[in-house]
Amino acid sequence: MRAKSRGVALWFWEWTKSIVIAVVVWLFLRTFLVEAFRIPSGSMENTLLVGDFLFVNKLLYGAEVPIIHQRLPALREPRRGDVVVFSSVEQQDTMIVKRLIGVPGDTLSMVAGQLIRNGRPVDEPFAIHTDPTASADGYQRVRMREWQLPHFVGRDTAAYQPDLQDWGPIVVPPDSLFMMGDNRDGSYDGRYWGFLPRSNVKGRPLIVYFSFDQSSFRSLPFFTAIRWRRLFTVPQ
Repeated sequence: MRAKSRGVALWFWEWTKSIVIAVVVWLFLRTFLVEAFRIPSGSMENTLLVGDFLFVNKLLYGAEVPIIHQRLPALREPRRGDVVVFSSVEQQDTMIVKRLIGVPGDTLSMVAGQLIRNGRPVDEPFAIHTDPTASADGYQRVRMREWQLPHFVGRDTAAYQPDLQDWGPIVVPPDSLFMMGDNRDGSYDGRYWGFLPRSNVKGRPLIVYFSFDQSSFRSLPFFTAIRWRRLFTVPQ
């Protein structure tokens, strides 16, 4: 009986040890290397679609160490044009994905929907305009003016009235980034809430590991609603 009890105890210990090791490894990977993320809105269409499931590379920009809230050294800094996952400036527990439009020192503006950076029009093949006449409501335009004025470098501050398609020029301050969605007329982005602190950056999409067309699921079989062509693609 003693030998049997010892065998059971040894078996239980080996299984417990294996589970603990697996959990520790999973937590390490999730904290410092890769984390899963789901696209909930169409603000990044057509680069990312509602129902895309991503793995996010957290190591690239320097993963944050829990509790002490310090960052590991970044492999590189975020660059213009990067698709970036970050924590919201309005709701810290909410994760968002947008495209990096401006880095510290950049002068940005938009004229009739055309982005201008450092005095030159920017070619943006990834951007879509579903409603070129889209405009923010009065309240949002007041908010846009309030956050932009301290960074505005135009001549007439008194008459400055920014809107979604026309704003700037503004200069990106140190340790900050300016983010916008690729779906320019359907994105709640930096035009509304301002600059993104560098410390809010979490990572960059690594790969789309699954994609599911939720809108067609009710009328189509499950396997038909899977976007097979998007699986294992790299967002650019």
